[in-house]
Amino acid sequence: MACMKLGSKADVFLLDGHTWLCSTGLSSDVCIEVGEKSFRLHKFPLLSRSRFLEKLIREFPENEKCVLELQTIPGGAKTFLLIAKFCYDVKLELTVTNVVSLRCAAEYLEMNEDYGEGNLIKQAESFLNEVFGSWVDTFKALETCEDSLPLAEELHIVSRCIDRLATKACAEPILMSRPVSGRSGAQSPVSTVLWNGIHSTSNQRTPTEDWWYEDVAFLKLPFFKRFILAVATKGMKPQKIAEVVMFYAKRYLPLNGRQSSFQNGDNRTHGSTLHITSDADQRTLLEEIVWLLPNQKRVTPTKFLLKLLRTSMILQASTSCRENLERKIGAQFDQAVLEDLLIPNMGYSMETLYDIDCVQRIVDHFVLMDQDTLNPLANEDQLVGDSHSFTPMKMVANLVDSYLAEVAPDVNLKLLKFLSLAAVIPEYARPVDDGIYRAIDIYLKAHPWLTDSEREQLCRIMNCQKLSLEASTHAAQNERLPLRVIVQVLFFEQLRLRTSVSGWLFVSDNLENSQNLSENLVPRDDCMVPVSSGGEQIDTVNDMNGRVSELEKECLNMKQEIEKLVKTKGSWDNFFNRFAVKFKTKSFDLKSVKMPCKGLEVKSKGLEVNRPRKAVSNGKQNHDTCKLDDQIPDL
Repeated sequence: MACMKLGSKADVFLLDGHTWLCSTGLSSDVCIEVGEKSFRLHKFPLLSRSRFLEKLIREFPENEKCVLELQTIPGGAKTFLLIAKFCYDVKLELTVTNVVSLRCAAEYLEMNEDYGEGNLIKQAESFLNEVFGSWVDTFKALETCEDSLPLAEELHIVSRCIDRLATKACAEPILMSRPVSGRSGAQSPVSTVLWNGIHSTSNQRTPTEDWWYEDVAFLKLPFFKRFILAVATKGMKPQKIAEVVMFYAKRYLPLNGRQSSFQNGDNRTHGSTLHITSDADQRTLLEEIVWLLPNQKRVTPTKFLLKLLRTSMILQASTSCRENLERKIGAQFDQAVLEDLLIPNMGYSMETLYDIDCVQRIVDHFVLMDQDTLNPLANEDQLVGDSHSFTPMKMVANLVDSYLAEVAPDVNLKLLKFLSLAAVIPEYARPVDDGIYRAIDIYLKAHPWLTDSEREQLCRIMNCQKLSLEASTHAAQNERLPLRVIVQVLFFEQLRLRTSVSGWLFVSDNLENSQNLSENLVPRDDCMVPVSSGGEQIDTVNDMNGRVSELEKECLNMKQEIEKLVKTKGSWDNFFNRFAVKFKTKSFDLKSVKMPCKGLEVKSKGLEVNRPRKAVSNGKQNHDTCKLDDQIPDL
């Protein structure tokens, strides 16, 4: 710690109760009262150093005893005692803990060079310049400024301390005279090899980029705020600013639903406390923290922002503070995780268990910002094709679907609110609709009183064509779904099956034709001799027979499911009348229509698949013509 010694005489001040006496052998002719203390001094030493005291003393008649009151002097009685010693040229020390108060008191008493060479103002300013060269000394001097306000502000001592601290924080750690904070606990000693081979130990750690975080975290909020603005002005990276603000917030805010650390005595180091003991103080601190966080995307972790949002609801922070947090979260919502979104509802209505409206607003911000970054002239096919650009949107879609599945069991969750959140996600962001189907199924299970029209409205947000095989199988047997949706699922599965069979048989047919039209030629005895490929043909036919056999089983299962639905829900005519689909049965008695697929035949009374005959004539395989007698109506 820096120190400057002043004066040359021995101490002549004695304390008698609440009175300081000067034992110089001369009777006192002036009494100065500062707070509860009184000082019995002499006029001449004071007149020779202070213009302010000279004015007060000369106002008293010479015959009367001079009694002065200095209740507003910076530093109080403790500082005035040092000033009295300076006036009497008594030995004293200027340190980082008293220099600010002495500088302010000297300004208050007007102790400039007109009243003695090397007066206290000049001595204090000279020492302050030495203090500013050290991080630790500057930091301690800034802490003592709190007791000398507002004069410390008028003399720019606070601004100078903050500017020096900001400059050192932005510099490289290796250039610092004090590279590592001394507020932490015990430090592991570091071995150092001297020139003669003798090893010594040092308690200083290797400098790191965050060496000053802990020191700054002990500043009171006004000083901390000014420090952050200063380092931002000097060009510090937003990531680093976000880190130190987060460090500060974690120390003093109950981000995990607990009382903050300052109530447990963690802030007793160096006598600096924030005195945040009420919800109002915490609310103010949180609002300032949110304001100090950088606005750049992906600088502050989304998890931390969501914790701040939850805390802002607990502390009932201002609306602008919460809206600011929601916008910050919405800008990087693809980094969020489900557990952080489960924010308890703390509104006045308390309708639902979780605050779904808050998540709705966050998703709205994300979708709006995501649309602003897209090319407005791009069509939907281009949007779907560019998978890399829309990865964040797909991640948010999966997150929203998982969130809907988590909140769906809430019986108080209204259908309109569920639909509103689900509909925010654009259709191209869901390549597969298994997630939204799961959420719909959970909601239907928790809300069995929904009408048929409400069930159909709920299922419209799901695209049956985008369900996986497992989801389609589950949906086909799900009694909670409307019958219309079940038939749609079966219909699209039939189309998918038909397309698969057509593709397989088309490839097989091309392979067979290529084998029959061309022969593999191999050289033998200087001539090309054709070689039969009948073995390969038989393997191909056997493979296709196995695949078609599996398809027959799947079609048979679908047929049984449809018959079961007809028995439980009524005849097909009633089903079509229920959905206002009017047509005659004869309209479906069409002539056999040849399909592009071979080996598959669909008849009017059900689904039947005829396997290709194994008879092989002249190396060619015969197939039955695929016929379609009935058509499934467009639902």
